[in-house]
Amino acid sequence: MAFGADELRVLRRALAAALGPAPLQDQDVQDCLRLTASLDEAVREADRLRAFLLADLTRYREALPGSLGGYLGLLREALAAGYDPGADDLAALRALRGNPAAAALLSRCQGLAERSVRARLARVTQATASASRAPRTRLLALPGGRAAGDGPRPAPPAPEERPVPKPSEVFPPRRRPVPPPPPEERAAG
Repeated sequence: MAFGADELRVLRRALAAALGPAPLQDQDVQDCLRLTASLDEAVREADRLRAFLLADLTRYREALPGSLGGYLGLLREALAAGYDPGADDLAALRALRGNPAAAALLSRCQGLAERSVRARLARVTQATASASRAPRTRLLALPGGRAAGDGPRPAPPAPEERPVPKPSEVFPPRRRPVPPPPPEERAAG
């Protein structure tokens, strides 16, 4: 994303105002709001372009091997835009690895996919570790829970210990089906 000279002046004034205690003039506030709207529009446009590029990449991938040149070009463009190759991309490139350009792109995509998976695992591991290290909070009594004159409450009764059922008790044995009567008895009955 590139800024024009006017946008950079507005951005510089906004940063100066954010760092300094001086109040902003009305014109500066309006300029900042216009710059914010322009930035939001640029982000939306970038999202639309990315969605279009990924949809185009999917169409080219589904038309392989006839669309090899177009697919490889679009994949390079998507990778340059920050796209993480998916399992479909890796499978398509593996099928096309006889082509030197596809083989080179396959090794690049495998490295990117591996880095992406490692980063996701690191985030999950970090979140799990931070959750397990978090101190436990004490439970506090809520107001109105017990009146002051109630005194101590008796402990609840201990639960009955039941024996663990045997598998044959939980899953009774199957009964063998009764064989059908011979044909002579069926005709007579």
